[in-house]
Amino acid sequence: MKLDIIAGARPNFMKIAPLYHALKKEDWAEPIIVHTGQHYDANMSDIFFDEMEIPKPKYNLAINGLSHGAMTGQMLQKIEEVLSIEKPDLVVVYGDTNSTLAGALAAKKMNIKLLLRTFGSPFKSI
Repeated sequence: MKLDIIAGARPNFMKIAPLYHALKKEDWAEPIIVHTGQHYDANMSDIFFDEMEIPKPKYNLAINGLSHGAMTGQMLQKIEEVLSIEKPDLVVVYGDTNSTLAGALAAKKMNIKLLLRTFGSPFKSI
């Protein structure tokens, strides 16, 4: 099963690590990390990948420094492109960020199953 894990902000990166490491142990899972670029400097992004031993994202969309609407719109467009290439079975998003909104909307519009984790709640499939 191919899972696209979409994140872009510091809190999301910390949540990726345990899920990614658990999925890599499973023969059935192929996790793919997509970084939207929402938090883009080394102290807000790279350091978490290094310290939590998660691989650099397969995709880094490098979308940042824009208004919320412009950023979310560009993310939606680029995430749709990634999902068209990867054709995942499931999209995973975390939290309440622009990246989460864009990833969730792209998945739902493309009829891809979505797993959403919000505000400390367990994952919910929607």
